[in-house]
Amino acid sequence: MGLLGELTRGLVRGADRTAAWTSKRGPRTFSKSRGTKVVGYLTCSRKFKFVPEMMPKLVVPDLTGFKLRPYVSYRAPAGSEPPLTAHDLFQETVAPRIKEDIQEGTFDAENLEKYGFEPSQEGKLFQLFPKNFVR
Repeated sequence: MGLLGELTRGLVRGADRTAAWTSKRGPRTFSKSRGTKVVGYLTCSRKFKFVPEMMPKLVVPDLTGFKLRPYVSYRAPAGSEPPLTAHDLFQETVAPRIKEDIQEGTFDAENLEKYGFEPSQEGKLFQLFPKNFVR
């Protein structure tokens, strides 16, 4: 058949490699499902043992009276507000409290923890300047 036959064979074999992933194509431990969690284990006699504690629990809030819809279309117009920066966040949250304390005369420059300032990042899960920070 020649060149045309080999091209056709290559295309067909290539398409086969990208076929749907099934239990026949996967390893022995693969079971076809929709990505759900395993809620048990297999015993030595190949029997499935269900474990109730492994069953996922869904926590759904009560949305009665909630006015927003759960889906936003991609055709929706872009937002009119600019993105929030660190300076804007400071001006909206901390600056009014500092200004109010200065007007009342209760502002103390030594007690900035009252406004959320943390002088040390020790013991934090995500440190602002970790030890392996590239300098």
